[in-house]
Amino acid sequence: MRSATMLMAHLPPPPELYVVGAGPGDPELLTLKAYRILQTADVVLYDNLANQELLALAPTACECIYVGKKPYGEYTPQEVIHELIREKALAKGRVVRLKGGDPFIFGRGFEEMLFARSHGIAAHYVPGISSMQAVGFEDIPLTHRVVSEGFWVLTGTKKDGSLSADLRVAMQSNSTVVIYMGMKKLPQIAATYVQEGRGATLAAVVMHASLPQRKVVRGRIEELPALVAAAGITYPAIIFIGDVVGLG
Repeated sequence: MRSATMLMAHLPPPPELYVVGAGPGDPELLTLKAYRILQTADVVLYDNLANQELLALAPTACECIYVGKKPYGEYTPQEVIHELIREKALAKGRVVRLKGGDPFIFGRGFEEMLFARSHGIAAHYVPGISSMQAVGFEDIPLTHRVVSEGFWVLTGTKKDGSLSADLRVAMQSNSTVVIYMGMKKLPQIAATYVQEGRGATLAAVVMHASLPQRKVVRGRIEELPALVAAAGITYPAIIFIGDVVGLG
């Protein structure tokens, strides 16, 4: 009986992956479930957009590894992240993949879960407050009765580097258009609105939403590239287009 107990004590913990949303930046916007999971992590693989203050929630013995991807700059290849997930989960147990915003909205969280499961590693999803929701701190609601009937959420740059064709469809609706990863394409986005006779549509760009260093510009979409350049806004930032921008 004693030898069986000793054997169990030396067995490695079961490998598992938690893909966790870190929220839009403010550490107080972390969910309670994410808070609890971080406190039990053996390894944390954290993103460029995850607030590093959250790493203090992990146990002292927890290994924290940066695997960030900066837009158009240095990045950790996805294959390396996959290998770290496999290696660390099998060796140490509970791996937390901490990603900014919500990991299922223009993140690769689901890909990482599928990879883990293909290697016999249990994988779980913990939602986060999406970065686009933090625009509410600027008195810009994503929807508002009569003014906006809904919202479209698009990526500014597709996998092949082109602008999403869905933009022309979205701009015809009475809904707010939200564009992630669109800063490099902002002049092209503005030109598309002008071509469709919608250059006067109100728009805003929010950088570092929910954080003290945030920057915001508002104006007509046709003038937005110049406003953004004057304000020194770069990445990470989200573009919001529609009448809701003028409500506040």
